[in-house]
Amino acid sequence: MGGDTGAVERVYRRRRRPPLLQLGVAVLIGGNALFRAGGVGDRSADGYGPPHWMPLSVGVLFTATLVRIALEQLRAHTRVTASGITVQGRLRSRSWYWADVYDIRVEPALRGSGSQGPRWLTYLYDVEGRRHLLWHLDDRQVGDPYAEVSELCLAAAPYRSLAWEPSPRVEELIRRGAARRTAWIRAGYSALAVFFVMFAVDFWEVVTGRPEHLFVLLVVVPLACFGILGAVLQRWSALRPTT
Repeated sequence: MGGDTGAVERVYRRRRRPPLLQLGVAVLIGGNALFRAGGVGDRSADGYGPPHWMPLSVGVLFTATLVRIALEQLRAHTRVTASGITVQGRLRSRSWYWADVYDIRVEPALRGSGSQGPRWLTYLYDVEGRRHLLWHLDDRQVGDPYAEVSELCLAAAPYRSLAWEPSPRVEELIRRGAARRTAWIRAGYSALAVFFVMFAVDFWEVVTGRPEHLFVLLVVVPLACFGILGAVLQRWSALRPTT
């Protein structure tokens, strides 16, 4: 997007370092997993020890997490011009002309983000009610995201063909999207709880000398719970009347 950007020109990039404590814990956990992955073939004489796939899988997840964090911190950014908004994600970028932007809203982050992560994130809603994260336009990189978004909308008003007015159709689409996200988030938390229950069941099988079903208990059952419960909750939210 080019053209005369004027006073609306803004670029939001990483200004503060990522939470070092969280990164340190991730490095310790992942490093331990990678270390164990190097000796997956060394089981004790009584047959106990993690299966071959477990430490290796954790090591792969750890590496992928570090790569994702690095891309978020070094590559991702949000650019605002007179033409519209461009969001450079971890790997690809997307652009919206101002005519395609329905609203820009500051919303609370997930409670699991931690005390060192952002508490408020900013999202772009397009005219079809779809939500898109505006990278680094949050309370960790910007002092007051509410004031920043208000100023941004005011500066962008001359470049829009439509006023910042609510549309019942788009608001309904936004509500449905929020209900879907809530359904799958709840399903994720439930699957995590099931994982810990299955971990306890596996420990009981080890203590009592029963045959172990580690892959089924720790992988298949939580994933099945996530998929089934998420689909049920999403369907239930779609049937709820609009308030």
